Amino acid sequence: MKQMMQFLKKYTILSLVLGIIIASLVACANMSTPEGGEMDFDPPKIVKTTPNFNATNVEKGKIVFEFDENVTLEKPSENVIITPPQKTFPVIQSVNRRLTVELKDTLLENTTYTIDFTSAIKDNNEGNPLENFSFSFSTGDVVDSMVISGKVLTADNLEPVKGIYVGLHSNLDDTAFTKIRFDRIGKTGETGDFAIRGVAPGTYRLYALDDPSREYMYTNPSNAIAFFETQIEPSSMRDMRYDTLYVDTSKLVIDTIKAIEYTRFLPDNIVMRSFKSAFGRQYLQKYERTPNKISLFFGSPTEMPVLEPLSFDGDKDWYVLEKTAKNDTLIYWIKDQELVKTDTLTFKITYPRTDSLNQVVPYTDTLKLIDRTRKKTEKELQKEKEQQEKDLREGKTPKITFLNMKCDLNASWDTFKDILLEFDEPVEGDLKSKIKLQQKVDTIYSDVDYQFVPDSLNGRKYSLRHKWVYGGEYRMEIDSARVYSIYGLWNNKYKQDFKVKAEDQYGQLAVMVAGIDSIPAFIELLDKSDKPIRKSRVKDNVVVFRDLPPGTYYARIILDENNNGVWDTGDFYTGRQPEMVCYYPGSFEIKAFWAIDNESEPWVVDVSTIAKQKPMEITKQKPEEREARKKKMQEREQKERDRKTEEQNRVREMENPQLQGSQRR
Repeated sequence: MKQMMQFLKKYTILSLVLGIIIASLVACANMSTPEGGEMDFDPPKIVKTTPNFNATNVEKGKIVFEFDENVTLEKPSENVIITPPQKTFPVIQSVNRRLTVELKDTLLENTTYTIDFTSAIKDNNEGNPLENFSFSFSTGDVVDSMVISGKVLTADNLEPVKGIYVGLHSNLDDTAFTKIRFDRIGKTGETGDFAIRGVAPGTYRLYALDDPSREYMYTNPSNAIAFFETQIEPSSMRDMRYDTLYVDTSKLVIDTIKAIEYTRFLPDNIVMRSFKSAFGRQYLQKYERTPNKISLFFGSPTEMPVLEPLSFDGDKDWYVLEKTAKNDTLIYWIKDQELVKTDTLTFKITYPRTDSLNQVVPYTDTLKLIDRTRKKTEKELQKEKEQQEKDLREGKTPKITFLNMKCDLNASWDTFKDILLEFDEPVEGDLKSKIKLQQKVDTIYSDVDYQFVPDSLNGRKYSLRHKWVYGGEYRMEIDSARVYSIYGLWNNKYKQDFKVKAEDQYGQLAVMVAGIDSIPAFIELLDKSDKPIRKSRVKDNVVVFRDLPPGTYYARIILDENNNGVWDTGDFYTGRQPEMVCYYPGSFEIKAFWAIDNESEPWVVDVSTIAKQKPMEITKQKPEEREARKKKMQEREQKERDRKTEEQNRVREMENPQLQGSQRR
């Protein structure tokens, strides 16, 4: 009997093990997509949650979700938003049809918690996302249910901002944003839209923050932010929305329009403009020396530093300065040949530097600049000298190293272009007297006058400006050895004939604007990549762009409040919003030898509609995947309707043979 019991026990255990193995194999087999058949576009469905939706008096921070199919979770650390924000990110796991969220922070009393999965949950087979799924529960007796929603755009080009946190503060002091974590948060999706859920009635301030460190407060002035100027009081109302069902989506044949009553949470149309402040941590990033120049690189735009030589007389004119517009890169070309030959140069430098409190203070340091380029040995120099003497005896022409010059001139030229010149080294003397510009009249080239303008920042760059004649033929010429660098190199001969395009190769555009009152403004004309190609100030509510090559153009207007000709960013600490940018909602099709204007329908600049202004053709952050999936869903729905219609027709034919016979005839 005892042996029989042991045998039965072993048999039972073996059967259980085999059953588990078989079940696992079947489950694994079911995870793959079956061959053939239509693709599944349905998202996974919730079967059960523990605790229930909107449960109250919850004591434990573990939530379990069960679905009708196997699910996966895409980038939970990026896509899952938990509010109130958590100091320690929760453990989120998905196994087969079950998904578990375990909060690590201690639950707060009388607080509504919301887990917003955005589109992170997808079915395992086709990757269909469960769009905008969120779950709420409360540790108290009430689940707060208000929602605040809107959109975040980049201030300078109105691009939707993806993945930026949007947070609420019930503390209305401005300093709360810099010292206290958000009360509740949301995060923008691919179209820049956000929704902050589980909000209690009250008054709030609203901010957006690019916060990769998850501090949920504005502690790094280099991060992009946005702030809403007015306080917000969430509310709700009953409203109606209308859903349209189509008989044929391709022909937009309407079947039914359904009126659906729902609770609308307000505000739901907030638009925030994100920006980075002009703040940048100022410091000397690096410095380097080659034989004839010293380069200083700063971490951000800075005021001009003071560089004082210690190893030689600093009173003499020893350098030519080249710099960027904001002084973050400075190049000192050393003019004195004796200094060029000196291996080590020592300087005292005084420059503004940002301290640990983000305050800019003067800082003085000593720089020891060593020329670390490899020097030729005496043996190599002697060998070169002998080779030169040999070439001379054999009558060979010595190799000349010319001063290199870059010029953007080509055989076909536009009326609106200046000729740009750039030399490899700073040059000496008056260049205009050494460059000849001629125009062809009949068959003879004659000298014409021009403006020759040195670049204000880079002493090696110059612009040659002239009022070009439509269809005119020109020649620019520089004789050999006319231009010398400060190191004694001279130019090779340069000669370029070119012809200006005819008037009938261009189009003309006049843009009329309204709604800007007396605010200074300028318009940027944009290409298909949203890149500015022309800029012109608005005068008497009109801007004229002359001689445009045929093509498609877009436009944006900058309300230039300080009238400095550039777009200026905002500053949270002074309460200054970035300058307003608005887009022309359409495009301008420019044709050759054609002039167009919008005088009959002036561009009415309306800052209240910036969320819908930018043409989709030049919007970079497009919801392409969602739109493609939506189109497939519509096609599938249409196919299903067609199938049902065919079935209904077959049933009618079977019930009415006379109708069937008439259809055959």
